[in-house]
Amino acid sequence: YRRVFGWLYPSFSMLRRRFMPTVDQAIDEFLSLKRIAVAGVSRNAGGTHASNGIYTRFKERGYEVFPVNPNADEVMGDPCYRSLKDIPGGVDGVVIATNPKVSLSVAQECKELGIERVWFHKNFGAGSYSQDAHDYCKENGITALVSCPLWYGQTSDGFHKFFGAACRVLRQVPSEL
Repeated sequence: YRRVFGWLYPSFSMLRRRFMPTVDQAIDEFLSLKRIAVAGVSRNAGGTHASNGIYTRFKERGYEVFPVNPNADEVMGDPCYRSLKDIPGGVDGVVIATNPKVSLSVAQECKELGIERVWFHKNFGAGSYSQDAHDYCKENGITALVSCPLWYGQTSDGFHKFFGAACRVLRQVPSEL
């Protein structure tokens, strides 16, 4: 690619820097959304699955949040949607907190529905992160964050801010989109 179009490469890099948000900008943009789906919410309300904590925190902080699990009709007393397309009125962004094997299909559904912002839940270990899903998002113009949304802004608390800082220092999450 660079061999043939090398003379254009600096222009593409410059455009990408100019039009691609920074991680901080992407975080602020995502957290400013009002309607957010959490894909991968567990049917076990008392479980320790991170998706349930994310769902609960977003709900407590005033977001209009929608649980998504193809195997549940109800989660934590709220109606649960089997897919993103089943959510009436759609959503502005999606927290992907599924098994990493499923994250690509969630990203593909986001593209089909015109959802331009996703957040792969990750801290130590893989979390919901899949390199294939992340690459798919990049190739299709979907802004994809990789970390835990509870580390930032109004969704955060002292523990999550500290834990997030530790994960960033230890390079457990990417520093670029």
